[in-house]
Amino acid sequence: RSKVAEDLLESVGKLFGTLHGGLGISVSFVGALLAASTGIVGATVVTMGLLSLPTMLKRGYDPSLACGTICAAGTLGQIIPPSIVLVLLGDVISTSYQQAQLDMGIFSPETVSVGDLFAGALMPGLLLVGLYMAYQVGMAIYRPHTSPPMPAQSNPLQQRLRLYPIIFRSLLPPVILILTVLGSILTGIATPTEAAAVGAIGATLLAGWRLDTRRAWPIYIALLALLTLPLLTHTFDLRLSRPEIPLTSWFGIALAGLACLAIIWGLGVCFVRTHKRDILGEVSRNTMEITTMVFIILIGAALFSLVFRGLGGDETVEAVLSAVPGGTIGAMLMVMAVMFLLGFFLDFIEITFIVVPLVAPVLLAMGLDPIWLGVMMAINLQTSFLTPPFGFALFYLRGVAPPEIATSQIYRGVIPFIAIQLLALILLALFPQIALWLPSIIFG
Repeated sequence: RSKVAEDLLESVGKLFGTLHGGLGISVSFVGALLAASTGIVGATVVTMGLLSLPTMLKRGYDPSLACGTICAAGTLGQIIPPSIVLVLLGDVISTSYQQAQLDMGIFSPETVSVGDLFAGALMPGLLLVGLYMAYQVGMAIYRPHTSPPMPAQSNPLQQRLRLYPIIFRSLLPPVILILTVLGSILTGIATPTEAAAVGAIGATLLAGWRLDTRRAWPIYIALLALLTLPLLTHTFDLRLSRPEIPLTSWFGIALAGLACLAIIWGLGVCFVRTHKRDILGEVSRNTMEITTMVFIILIGAALFSLVFRGLGGDETVEAVLSAVPGGTIGAMLMVMAVMFLLGFFLDFIEITFIVVPLVAPVLLAMGLDPIWLGVMMAINLQTSFLTPPFGFALFYLRGVAPPEIATSQIYRGVIPFIAIQLLALILLALFPQIALWLPSIIFG
C-alpha cells in the first residue's frame, strides 16, 4: 500500500524493457525485492498483475508467458526470507528435531531457529530467481516473438542517465527495509519477532512518507533513529536492571531514548496520514484475518496430531517410511512426492501443521540435516501456490487479469515455472551446501 512496488516496476521495467525478455526479467527482479520486503503472495501477484500484465500484453508478450512470469515471481515470497512459510516451518522443524533427538536418547536436544532457516533459504531463493531469469533469457533467444522488447528511445544513453537516479530512489527504501530486517536477524541483534516489529515500523514510515513527500522530515528523522537503534544495541550495554551502570552506558541509554522518541513521533505522523486514507485500518484487518486463520488451523492440527499419536499413527508412519526401498533417500523422495501432490489440493499451512509433524521426526532420526530438510520442504510447499486447481497465485491473477485472458492460458503459463521449482529442488537435493553454506558461515 505504500506504492513502492509501483515505482520499482515502472523504473526497472524502463531499464530492462528495451531488451528481449526484459519485462519478464524486471518482473522477476521486482518480485524478489518484494519477497524480501513483505513475503505476501497475494499482494505481490495482484500488484504486478495490475501494473505489469497490461504493459506486457500491449508490447506483444505471449499471454501464457506473461501470466506465468507474474504468478511465479509472486511466489518468491514463500522461499526468500522473511517468509511466512519459513516462520511456520521453523517452529515445526525445531519441535520435530528435538523429538527425534529424544527418541535417539539425546536428552539435551539442540534446536533449530527461524534465523537458521532464513539463512539456509537465502541462497536457494536467489538460485530460483536466477533460474527464472535464465528461462526469460532462453525464451528471448529461442522464441523471441513471445517476449518482444519495448521500443527504444531516440537518445537511449541520455534516457538511461536520467533513469539511474529514479531507479536509485525506487530501490533505496525497500533495500534499507530488507537490510534492517534480515540483517538484524542474521547478525543475531534481534529475534525474528523483534525484527518483524522493526519491519512493520519501517513499512509504516515508508507509507507515511509516500503519502506526503513534501513534509517528510519527521519520517526521515524516525528512519535515521530506527537505523541507529541496532547500532546502539550492539555498541552499548543498555540494560537498566544492572546494579551499577557506567557513564558510557548511560550515554548510550540516553541516545537510545532519544531515538525511541523520534521513532514514536514519526510513527504518530504516519499513523495519522495512513488512518485518513483508511490504509492503516485495512492493513490491520487483513493482518488479524490471516493471524486468526493460522491459529485456528494450528489448534485443529494440534488436536489431530494428539489423537493421531495416541492411536499409534506416528509408529505406523515410521514403519512405512523405514520400509521404503532405498533407505533415507527413498523415504525422502516419497515424502517430497506426497507433499507435492497434496499441494494441488491443500493450503501450505495445513500441510505444514498436519503433514510435516508426522514425517519430519522420522526423517530427522534418519540423519538428515534439519536446515536442509526445512528448506527442501519450503521449496516444495512453494509449488502449491502454482499448481491447479487450488493454486492461490492463479486465482489472485485471475481476479485482476483482463477478460480476454483465459484461465487455461494462466494454467499453461505456470507449467514451466513449476518445472523450474522442481529443478531447484533437485539441485538442492544434489548439492545440500547451497542451503547449508550460509548458516555455517554466520552461525558456525
